[in-house]
Amino acid sequence: MAMKSSPLLPKIIQGGMGVNISDWPLARAVSLLGERGTLSGVVLERLITRILQKGDSGGHIRRALSNFPFPGIAKTIIEKFYVEGGIPKGTSFKATPVFTVNPSNLLICLTVCANYAFVWLAKENNPNPISINYLEKVAMPHVYAITGAILAGVDFVTMGAGIPLQIPKLLDDIVEGREATYRVPVIGKNITSHTFSFNPAKFFGAPMPIMKRPGFVPIIASNLLANIFMNKLPAGSVQGFVVEEPTAGGHNAPPRKIIFNDRGEPEPTYGKKDIVDYPKLAELGVPFWIGGSYASPEKVKWALSVGAKGIQAGSIFALSEESGMRPDIRRKIRKLGFEGKLSVRTDMRISPTGFPFKVVNLEGTISESDVYAARTRICDQGELVSLYERPDGNIGYRCASEPFEDFVRKGGDPKELNGRGCLCNGLITTANLGDEEEPPIVTLGDDVSFLPFLMANTDSSYTAAQAIKYLLS
Repeated sequence: MAMKSSPLLPKIIQGGMGVNISDWPLARAVSLLGERGTLSGVVLERLITRILQKGDSGGHIRRALSNFPFPGIAKTIIEKFYVEGGIPKGTSFKATPVFTVNPSNLLICLTVCANYAFVWLAKENNPNPISINYLEKVAMPHVYAITGAILAGVDFVTMGAGIPLQIPKLLDDIVEGREATYRVPVIGKNITSHTFSFNPAKFFGAPMPIMKRPGFVPIIASNLLANIFMNKLPAGSVQGFVVEEPTAGGHNAPPRKIIFNDRGEPEPTYGKKDIVDYPKLAELGVPFWIGGSYASPEKVKWALSVGAKGIQAGSIFALSEESGMRPDIRRKIRKLGFEGKLSVRTDMRISPTGFPFKVVNLEGTISESDVYAARTRICDQGELVSLYERPDGNIGYRCASEPFEDFVRKGGDPKELNGRGCLCNGLITTANLGDEEEPPIVTLGDDVSFLPFLMANTDSSYTAAQAIKYLLS
């Protein structure tokens, strides 16, 4: 008999994966089934322009924006980026502004509208909760992105890749109509941070509608982090935790120990000190879910037995038919996984953030050394840049995956450059919204042992509903 879930305390949280892998159709499908669907909230301001330029198949983005509370803003975006029938094959996308400490009005509008549209679509005719996932490492858009998500009625905000202690106050300020602020770190002696400020009512020139505060569910990897959130934030700030173990996809928590293999490459080593004490975590009295190779009925039951409300699962949904992953890539990975031939490595160098990052070894992607070497280094999306203090006292931007000479000229350490890759462009390509010359990069968790239970043969597929039925069986 299948176990029943509560929409507010589900047994399954679908992870907020990659760039648009956890797209609105996937999040909506999971949510309608009574579990918690999660949108990936990363770089939505860039994705919306490309979807519109590709013709907005089905008219979904335009339908969502027709409900945006400030119609003049939505009209401007559609007029600037929508191309009926889509741009011809081989045509470059129109450039989207890049974030700086002084973002353009167009970029602010794009960010608010994009987050609104994706959340609105996930919640359309859907009475169940929807979550959106952001990265603390991609902090410059936060005040604008989260405003858009809240305007659309998002129910939960999850966030990892850092310690996002500022989020609860940001949520309160947006909902209560105050100026929203977010402090972003700057590498420097005299300037150590920059604060982004956003007054939505002033920016849009009209009062904001009544909004509800979403719950906040930080992503953690240790008891220590859980205690930091509980001790440093006012009571009631956190509505749950997602605990991601080291085998989860995407960015992982840095290990306490690193060893070097025969090729001189760093490899993370997770030991006893990295193991979470779940009964101790349960004593905090906050709901939590466990992620990282938990996509099986047995692991769901085990998570419940140690005090968790359930699991967070990513890879099983990333390979389902509703995910935003490019269909040909999805098919290749399912086939390899079904045959037991899929290889996933934890790469200590590829992400410019410095965090370990799970990479699927797949032909035609930058996981291959020749594809990596052939790619022209460029940083034109700018989502993972680090802010630094320039000699003239202003703030500059550098990324360890940009051209070598640019990074060094900006004062970056040359040792940071080797092995870095452009996650922005690679992940956008994996979501079928990339530039033609950009190779994909695919991230996934270590475990795909669920595939034989969901696929009849190497060429078959499955839906999110089938994945949930299996997990709760």
